[in-house]
Amino acid sequence: MTRGLARGGGGTVSYHPRLVTTLPTALLSFDVEEFDSPNEHGAGWPIAKQLEQGAIGWSRTLALLESLEISATFFTTAAIANFSPQLLRKSAANHEIASHGFNHATLDAGDLAASRRALQALSHQEVLGFRRAKMQPTDATELLAAGYQYDSSIHPVWLPGRYNNRSLPRTIHRRSTLIEVPASATPALRLPLFWLAFKHYPQGLYRRCVQQCLQQDGYVNLYFHPWEFIDLSQSKLPKYMRTPCGEELCDRMSAFVEWLRPLANITTFTHFLTAKGMLSR
Repeated sequence: MTRGLARGGGGTVSYHPRLVTTLPTALLSFDVEEFDSPNEHGAGWPIAKQLEQGAIGWSRTLALLESLEISATFFTTAAIANFSPQLLRKSAANHEIASHGFNHATLDAGDLAASRRALQALSHQEVLGFRRAKMQPTDATELLAAGYQYDSSIHPVWLPGRYNNRSLPRTIHRRSTLIEVPASATPALRLPLFWLAFKHYPQGLYRRCVQQCLQQDGYVNLYFHPWEFIDLSQSKLPKYMRTPCGEELCDRMSAFVEWLRPLANITTFTHFLTAKGMLSR
């Protein structure tokens, strides 16, 4: 993939590649949220600290992506966008903004539309995508009524204690007129490739799994969290969620992206779906 930068109006730098049709696509996304996971493990953090730590991770992730000169999709809660509007505007300059609900812990009536409105007003970018917290299902009719065109809330794997989605479609499909873009899992065995797999698979195995998806599906959809890229030693998260983290994980991501560059176009959901002729804008 070409790393050259193109300048748009007003001097904004765009990292979107010109899609090389002979290459598959890599979709990298980050769930930008108030960092409430420690409270599931007894931390008792108030919302102010959750938002502050989430914003620190968001800023670190932006710096990492800038150094790598790649664009990603940021599935963002309206709560953290309202807390750090400057980070949202900075993100919108080179990345896609999509919705992660209004608050991370709940999804109440009206939140789908309210989140989209808030993100669009702050980012000055059309918001077309949605991902629900913890990859839970959301009614397609409600998403379409709120103005979304695609959803990336399906994780088509078995996660003990969470869900068993092995019967769900593994690749891009439509539910009504809504485009579904499941998180990637390997063909046949459906090994997950999400953030915990990136942390704990040997990197050689993880890369082979990514290559399987690229070769068979023509794309790969990988997701992470900005809070993973800060120091989590005092977070009270269990070790399997906590390590590696911070600069060690930043280094791992940098090495992975450099490995991935020759194999795939790294771009955003909207850029990819538009190139496939699936999105109407």
